[in-house]
Amino acid sequence: MSIKNVIFDFGQVLVHFEPSYMVGVYVEDAEDKALLEKVVFDRLYWDRLDKGTISNEETMSLIKARLPERLWDVADKIYYNWVYNIPEIDGMSELLSHLKSKHGVRLFLLSNISNYFAIHSPEIPILKKLDGLVMSAPIGIVKPSREIFEHICKKYDITPSEAIFVDDRIENIEGAIAYGIQGYVFDGDSEKLKKYLDKILSK
Repeated sequence: MSIKNVIFDFGQVLVHFEPSYMVGVYVEDAEDKALLEKVVFDRLYWDRLDKGTISNEETMSLIKARLPERLWDVADKIYYNWVYNIPEIDGMSELLSHLKSKHGVRLFLLSNISNYFAIHSPEIPILKKLDGLVMSAPIGIVKPSREIFEHICKKYDITPSEAIFVDDRIENIEGAIAYGIQGYVFDGDSEKLKKYLDKILSK
């Protein structure tokens, strides 16, 4: 059965999600940068943000409890502006346009990501090239659970065998494959991905 839908992860697939870069936009001191990177982006609360089980206010309270007061203001700036400090991975925007124009496939996002990002997602340029978005926090389901793949397929009328999922984490690809969706582990090389997709989409 031919592939008619290509589903993409967000961080490390469409964009660079790099805490060191996000902090470096606002902070120069090496020790402060290291501390802020460790505290602001701790998975202790980012995993909960992805699940939608903690608010921005609760997160910032936990962050500030671990920082000296002199860094509170910059921690706010980093946290509330990270969505604007995520450079696109080279070649990915062009790849999306290519897939549309050459193959006519539908393109989707499936990402473990926070409610804060979901609210601001209309402002992210590369996402405007997609036909639909599924983000974990608003629905309370995270990859690699079977339920999140079922959700995106039902929401956008996707037949699993007619879809391929591109993610940088093998456990998420394994979750997709277990549901019947093909998978591709992305290593940051957009040209290699383009060649692979051109090959399978031309069958």
